[in-house]
Amino acid sequence: MLIGARFLWSGGALARDMAVDWQDGAVRAVRPLGGDTPDRMAHLIMPCLTDLQVNGGGGVLFNADPTPEGLDAIADAHGQLGTGALLPTVITDTAEVMEAAADAVRTRRDDPRILGIHLEGPHIAEARRGTHDAGHIRPLDAWTVTLVEALRNEGIRVKITLAPEMAPLDLLTRLVDTGALVSIGHSAASAKATRAALAAGAGCFTHLYNAMPPMTSRDPGLLGVALNADCPAGIIADGIHVDWDMLRIAVRARPGPTFAVSDAMPTVGGPDHFTLYGRRIEVQEGRLVNDEGSLAGAHIDMAQSLANLAGPAGLPLDLACAMVSDRPRAALGLPPQIIAPEGEAFLCFDAEFERMVSEQ
Repeated sequence: MLIGARFLWSGGALARDMAVDWQDGAVRAVRPLGGDTPDRMAHLIMPCLTDLQVNGGGGVLFNADPTPEGLDAIADAHGQLGTGALLPTVITDTAEVMEAAADAVRTRRDDPRILGIHLEGPHIAEARRGTHDAGHIRPLDAWTVTLVEALRNEGIRVKITLAPEMAPLDLLTRLVDTGALVSIGHSAASAKATRAALAAGAGCFTHLYNAMPPMTSRDPGLLGVALNADCPAGIIADGIHVDWDMLRIAVRARPGPTFAVSDAMPTVGGPDHFTLYGRRIEVQEGRLVNDEGSLAGAHIDMAQSLANLAGPAGLPLDLACAMVSDRPRAALGLPPQIIAPEGEAFLCFDAEFERMVSEQ
């Protein structure tokens, strides 16, 4: 089968009018379409997507089911929606849940869909906890550092989100020395404290704008430093957590790469509600809210994030593609994916995707 593509994203570049020769379940050739008539025409072909913040999917919340089977269900749900690789995320919880989540990832360490683990908390600021349970919040301690050290010694990738004001410098330095990606988030840190964390080796920001105070002309705070930082930063591209104008400001202003994360909950590829810390969370008009009406994660997948970035957010298609593929991979030290003979699976976005983008 010859699949034509108006655009093809591969190896960090966007090419026009290309074709993929697909035979017997494998890529045989990638070449210009030329004058050939394809068996199928796609608007965009690209590698499967990468998501560094996935709390759940397919009706499964990683915190509630920190098992290998729970990971399988989450990866299956997101895989059906175009995400080929993800970081399962366990949010603020007990040490027992964190240890169980780590053990589950150990069991699935050879699954290419599971890139490692993201520990989002519990070392965050209570004032910026969002939907995280205040009862489990605590300063960074030796127990967590030892857990991360063990995972890294086994070659497992770790991203850990923390608040600088909750992280003693000596323990933060130990975390950085493990090679874990230390990400700043859920924090009300001052600009000075944020810069100190970056100087100590923190190398990312978690869901930019969300769970951090707004900046002002006299007090840039954490957000002002994040917008000027040359390290990566994740952002939720659902149009709910971040207004499109604010997303454009971040992407265009930051010297460092901004990438999309879903912050997906079990409703993605699953039912319209779930339970978190014993409280009901449900989808209301596209928003995930708790019984207080507060945002509680996101109800979006990475393919929809791509459509949003190239559509209502108004970003160029090549930048939108990078934000859901190469940029998150680079944040973990992974190379770009390439569509090549005998290579990995790829995605085809058809006329419906073109319509979603062009109508905005």
